[in-house]
Amino acid sequence: MDIFLWGVLPYVTLGLLIGGTIWRYRYDKFGWTTRSSELYESRLLRVASPLFHYGILVVIIGHAMGLLIPESWTDAVGVSETTYHWGAAIFGLLAAVATLVGVGMLVYRRRTVGPVFMATTRNDKAMYLVLTTALIAGTYITIIGAADPHAHGVNYRETVSPWFRSIFVLQPDVSAMVQAPLRFHVHILIGMLLFAMVPFTRLVHIFTAPVHYLFRPYIVYRSRDRRPAPGSRPSRPGWAPVGAKDRDR
Repeated sequence: MDIFLWGVLPYVTLGLLIGGTIWRYRYDKFGWTTRSSELYESRLLRVASPLFHYGILVVIIGHAMGLLIPESWTDAVGVSETTYHWGAAIFGLLAAVATLVGVGMLVYRRRTVGPVFMATTRNDKAMYLVLTTALIAGTYITIIGAADPHAHGVNYRETVSPWFRSIFVLQPDVSAMVQAPLRFHVHILIGMLLFAMVPFTRLVHIFTAPVHYLFRPYIVYRSRDRRPAPGSRPSRPGWAPVGAKDRDR
């Protein structure tokens, strides 16, 4: 079972994520959208959407740093494990709170605003359920780590991180993951389910973030030349009243 969970299932998840995304792009381009419901309600959305998106961005960055950067690298630049732990705990909790409040408001909005609720599919409900469960599990781990930094299994960079990096060199370190506490097992399994669902839900839009907006050329606005062309009558604004001479014509 350990070999299946930590040696086979990660590649199944990657296969669904990559293959499903390619399939969705080729055969469902018109469905590649968040199906925005801003027209139905915008007051709650103006608060909930930034909270969720900025919060989840910090969560993703934090996970990437913790899983991809070996502990020896931070030690080499003079960042002690205690300093790293408290930094990760503080920013992790802030991001977790923002993300949970944001997703909570989004779910409340979908449940209480009639048109938004009518536009919510079973696919959306399943996605929100898995996403919220993953966030709650991750927040619980962060709180446990902040409450007792010396507790057994808090330093995931000795177990989960080596296992995660080993997946991409096709040599999964199953034994390292087995040594991690149960709470990490649960969180990672929910996370793999969430990643497997991405291509088949509205979450697929994360792959089409408008990054090109940062590099597109400036848009130049020019005023219209109001000088009449030679031999032509000056144009009259559409709101100008019609005089007697114009009526005679």
